[in-house]
This record gives sequence, C-alpha cells and structure tokens, in this order.
Amino acid sequence: MRIDIKHYLEVNHLTIYQVSKRSGYGYTTLHKSFNKPQSSSTSLNLRDLDALARAQDKSMWEVLKELEQHYLE
Repeated sequence: MRIDIKHYLEVNHLTIYQVSKRSGYGYTTLHKSFNKPQSSSTSLNLRDLDALARAQDKSMWEVLKELEQHYLE
C-alpha cells in the first residue's frame, strides 16, 4: 500500500513549507520524507503524521483515518 501524500496536501490546500512552519518540524526533513518512494515497509511515519495533524489543528487519528479512507493506493 502507498499513501498519496501529495494529493492529500493538495486537497487540504497545504504545502510542505506550511506544514513545516505550523508543525515545528524542519522543512528539509519533511520534504525528504514526503517525496521519498514508499514501499510496504516504508510508509508514512509518526513524525509525518504528527506534522500533518499539527498543521491542521487535528488529532493524529483524524489525519490517519482520512489518509486510510481516501488516499491509499
């Protein structure tokens, strides 16, 4: 399974830069993570999930639920 994080960002009108600034995580770290090829063993990690949640004032479980329901390929 692969999570289409780019589409998630687009639909939620977010950029990696905005996620970085709102979450407090480094831009370079998030950029590398969101742009790396995903495999079944390297999917979204907790830091990325936390960054997305913080950027939107949501709980991590809310973001995870959205990703699972709408952005799995």
